Amino acid sequence: MRFELSDMPVPMAFATHRIIRDCNVAFADLFERQRDEIIDRSFARLYPRVSDFVRIGEMWVVHMSGGRRYYDERIMKTAGGRRFWCAVNGRSRTPENPFAEAIYCFQPMVRPVEDNHSVLTERRRQILTLVAQGKTNAEIADEVALSKRTVEAHRARLMRQIGVRNAAELITWFAKLPVPLGKTRYEEGTAPPGRVPFLV
Repeated sequence: MRFELSDMPVPMAFATHRIIRDCNVAFADLFERQRDEIIDRSFARLYPRVSDFVRIGEMWVVHMSGGRRYYDERIMKTAGGRRFWCAVNGRSRTPENPFAEAIYCFQPMVRPVEDNHSVLTERRRQILTLVAQGKTNAEIADEVALSKRTVEAHRARLMRQIGVRNAAELITWFAKLPVPLGKTRYEEGTAPPGRVPFLV
């Protein structure tokens, strides 16, 4: 049995060089757009900032090289400007050039974008997302282009400020921040933060 991309029940997109060439209705709905507003357009317009698009691209090109699958968690943006956390799985069909042909599966996450914890800066969110994936300080430092000592300092200061004692408590704090549920049907049934099955 074979399925077309349009038949998939989860948000999925096929892209060449980060230009969306095809996507299903679930993907368009997730970003509160019509398919014809997305097809043949860059992924960049779905990010809150162009710098986020560039940063994620730099991470993916390293980790997708050689045909490997890649996973991350990032903040994306709907057509109406609403920002939301999203887990993204991807795999390239062209190992020698990861972005030449790649397919992506998106899963919205129950995690607040805006909260009352001013200690959680954009950089700390980025680091904490990688911590939640089980990565070491050294691995995180490589991915975000910081020194290992700087990553350790960010983690240590955040732990002191929110009053947790170890990485497990830090991840739990991050994952259980109160979430004002949005109005989209995807958020209503979203699984808790963490890896989601790769569906491609």
